[in-house]
Amino acid sequence: MLRRIGTTGLLVIALTACGGGGASPGTAGTAGTAGSAPTGGKAAPPAQTPTQTPAQTTAAPQQSPVQRVLAKMSVEEKVGQLFMPVLYGTAADTVSGENQARYAARTPAKVIAKYHLGGVILFPQNVKSIGQVVGLTNGLQRASDEVPLLIGTDQENGLVSRMSALMTDFPGASQIGASRDTGLSREVAKATGDELRALGVNLDFAPVADVNVNPRNPVIGRRAFGDDPQRVAKMVAAAVKGFGEAKIAATAKHFPGHGDTSVDSHTGLPVIKHTKSEWERIDAPPFKAAIGAGVDAVMSAHIVFPKLDSSGDPATLSKPILTGLLREQLGFKGVISTDALNMAGVRKKYNDGEIAVRAVLAGADLLLMPNDLPRAYEAVLAAVKSGRISEQRLDQSVTRLLTLKQNKGLLTEAPVASAEEAAGVLRSAEHRRLAARAGN
Repeated sequence: MLRRIGTTGLLVIALTACGGGGASPGTAGTAGTAGSAPTGGKAAPPAQTPTQTPAQTTAAPQQSPVQRVLAKMSVEEKVGQLFMPVLYGTAADTVSGENQARYAARTPAKVIAKYHLGGVILFPQNVKSIGQVVGLTNGLQRASDEVPLLIGTDQENGLVSRMSALMTDFPGASQIGASRDTGLSREVAKATGDELRALGVNLDFAPVADVNVNPRNPVIGRRAFGDDPQRVAKMVAAAVKGFGEAKIAATAKHFPGHGDTSVDSHTGLPVIKHTKSEWERIDAPPFKAAIGAGVDAVMSAHIVFPKLDSSGDPATLSKPILTGLLREQLGFKGVISTDALNMAGVRKKYNDGEIAVRAVLAGADLLLMPNDLPRAYEAVLAAVKSGRISEQRLDQSVTRLLTLKQNKGLLTEAPVASAEEAAGVLRSAEHRRLAARAGN
C-alpha cells in the first residue's frame, strides 16, 4: 500500500512557442526558388511567395520527477535531506527527554519536521514488536510532509543485527562466505530485505564489502565474507542483487576498505598502510563488484589511508578518496553515505559542524548519525549560504538522494506497512528453512 504525498508544484506545464516564432534550433527554413527568365525577352512573372507553414511549436524541456521535486525545495529542506539521525522512542509521537535534549524537539515526528530530515536510522531501542515497528515506520513517514523518508538500519545478520528481536536469525557474512555459495548470499539478502520491507524499512546498511585480511581486526572480523578479495567480491555482488530483488536499498561498506585494521574506528582512528596497488588488489574488488551489481549506496570508513590521501584526514572527509577514487576512478554514481559521525575515528580533528561540512565537500551525500544534529545542520546551511558549499554541490547530493528514493518508489508516495502482512513474512517457515540451510 502507498500513501500519496503532497504534489504541489509537480504539474508540468507545456510551453509552446508563440505564433510567428523562428524555426527550432538546429533546423533551417527552406527558401523559395525564383523562376528563371523565359526566352523571347519577356519579363518573368513575379515569383510566387512560398506558402508559409505554421510556426513550429517548441515545447520546453520536461523536467524529470526528481528535478520537479528538487525545484520546489527550499535550501533548508535540501540541507535536511542530507541527514539521517537516530531518533528516540517506539512511536512517532513518543515524548522523549532524549529527543528534547539532543534536538530541542520532544517527539520523533517533531524532529523530522524541524530539520526536514531525509531519513532516520532504527536501533534496537526502537524495536519492541512487529505491530509497534510497523506503527513507528508508518508514523515517521506521515511526519515527513512532502518527500518520503529513507528508513534505514544495520541488519548485516550475525554480529550486527539491529532488528534481531523480530527477524529470522540468518547467519553472518563469514559463515555465508565460507560456504562459497553465491546463490546462498543472494537468497539470504533477499529474505532479509523482504522482512525489512515488511516492517517499513527501505534501506539496509549492508553488505560489508571489507576484506578481513588482519586477524586482529577488532571491528570487522566475522562481519566480512572472508579474506579473499575475489571471493568476497562475488559474495558482495550476490548480496546486492538479493537486496535489489527485495526492493531494498543496499549499502556496500566501508570504503575504501576497513579490513586491515587493528584499531576500532568507533573508539580510535585506524591507519591502513596499503599502497595504491595493494588497495587495488585487496580492498577495491568487492566495491567494484558491488558497483557493477548496481549497489544503491556506498558507506565511507573513518580510516586514514596515507597512500590514497596524504592529508591525514579520514576517508569520510577525503575528497581524493570519495570523489577521486569512488566517483571518478570506480565510476560510482549512487549515494555516498558516511559512517556514523558520532564515532571517535572522525571526530579527532574537527568539531561536529565542521565534520559535516567537510564530509559534503569531500563528496558525501548522506550524513549519518551526527553527534550534534543542530550544530551539524546549521553548519551545512551556513556553508551553503556563504558559498563554501555551492548550491550546485548541494543539489548534486540531494538529486542523488531523491533518485535513490525514486528508484525505490519513495519519491512522492510513502509505503504503508501492514502489521498483518509483516507477521506472515517475518520468521516465515520458508525463511527459517533458508536459515537452517545456511547453517543457523
